Amino acid sequence: MKELLELYLIFVKIGSVNFGGGYAMLPLLERELVTERGWVTTEELMDYFAIGQCTPGIIALNVSTFIGNKRKGVAGGITASIGFLTVPILIILLIAAFLTNFAELPVVKNAFAGIRVCVCVLILQAVERLWSKAVVDKRTLVLYLVIFALAAFSAYLPVSLPAAVLVIGAGVFGIFFGKAGDKK
Repeated sequence: MKELLELYLIFVKIGSVNFGGGYAMLPLLERELVTERGWVTTEELMDYFAIGQCTPGIIALNVSTFIGNKRKGVAGGITASIGFLTVPILIILLIAAFLTNFAELPVVKNAFAGIRVCVCVLILQAVERLWSKAVVDKRTLVLYLVIFALAAFSAYLPVSLPAAVLVIGAGVFGIFFGKAGDKK
């Protein structure tokens, strides 16, 4: 029970500062779960993000569920998910209950303008960390460039490629070409 409470409280903390979605959350997750607690490795965290991108729902919530499940099974997954959602749900309920036209208030507009800048920095940090762990040789660099081009220019292609298709395609590439490279 103590471990479930710890899971809940850690994910309440993470969920309370999760502005900007899952990728902006990566530095916080890495510090809390990899560096401070050793609950997962950086590679596992990257895998959870990849799977979270492919599965329905919010990436950050999916990652919370995966980590909770790894720690304490189904009960841990549920506990971590509830912890992650607690503060955002309370904030949304407060906003909905007490403020009309909340987004139009000058103080809110200014706050979100500042938050957007911070989120960009957090996402760039996440990209740098992911890059250093993921792009490790010429093969992964080529894969990165192909996926980046497909994502960046998807709007100009005859068929728009969803992120899940890109992630699954990269996984298939890794299965076939990663194994072939290891046999050399």
